[in-house]
Amino acid sequence: MESSGNDAVAAGVSIMAGLIVLVVFLAVYVFLCYCLKRICEKCGRNPGVLIWIPILQLIPLLELAGMAVWMIILFFIPIVGFIVGIMMWAKICQARGKSPLLVLGIIFLPIVFIPYLAFSE
Repeated sequence: MESSGNDAVAAGVSIMAGLIVLVVFLAVYVFLCYCLKRICEKCGRNPGVLIWIPILQLIPLLELAGMAVWMIILFFIPIVGFIVGIMMWAKICQARGKSPLLVLGIIFLPIVFIPYLAFSE
């Protein structure tokens, strides 16, 4: 009888840990979407609801970078998508009046450099 009690406790702990991880990921996602929204607004564009929807959030970012919206398809091709992403972020950095080299920071520490791009003057 004791082992079933321990199993129930272990299952409860696992569920709680999973919920905590889910909440943290959701909070980070919402924060990064808000940062992307601020970046668009600081460049004089209203991203609308698209900025909150995964994958579709690339549409306002591509427009902000002055790139064709159809390029969103290229993000699904592994190496090509990475290169298009670098080009997009370099152009967004330039639109914000920052150095395109900021892309290196965005690649390695997006949780730090995207908020920097959003909240800096």
